[in-house]
Amino acid sequence: MTDTFPAFSVSPVPQPFPGVQAPELFRGIYGMPMFVTVPTDDLDATTEFWVRGLGFFELFSAPGTLVHLRRWAFQDVLLVPAPPATGPVPLSVSFSCVLDQVDEIAVACEELVPGSTTGPDLQPWGTVDLVVVTPERTRVVMTAARPWDASSAEAQHVRDELGFGPEG
Repeated sequence: MTDTFPAFSVSPVPQPFPGVQAPELFRGIYGMPMFVTVPTDDLDATTEFWVRGLGFFELFSAPGTLVHLRRWAFQDVLLVPAPPATGPVPLSVSFSCVLDQVDEIAVACEELVPGSTTGPDLQPWGTVDLVVVTPERTRVVMTAARPWDASSAEAQHVRDELGFGPEG
């Protein structure tokens, strides 16, 4: 018996299957259960990259003070002014997307900042991950679940390493 159960009804992330459509950008107002604050020395350039490259939109801004970005529900980012980073930024944040979006995000980011992406790479836990380093040097992982195949090597890895899988 386990306390875990499928709860896709509370998440904007669709269950993975071939051709699944991404949810619409979410423009509603809610109490944010989680958000990322990203410091940047160039709000305009950073906003452009996150919007045109990563697929976010500007929900709200206070010029020179704050830019609130969002993609799907519960994928909120606050951009705030700060001095430029002088070394590697250890921050890494992951955002769900669907498989059909991975390549288009990679192309858009590469057009804006050549060399900003790594991957996409297949992961043994059943995702395809694209790593993007943004202009302010935040490491963003755009991650898309692959359809679950209970007979696959990935499913066996999950069973072996974690002791469970979707089939129990």
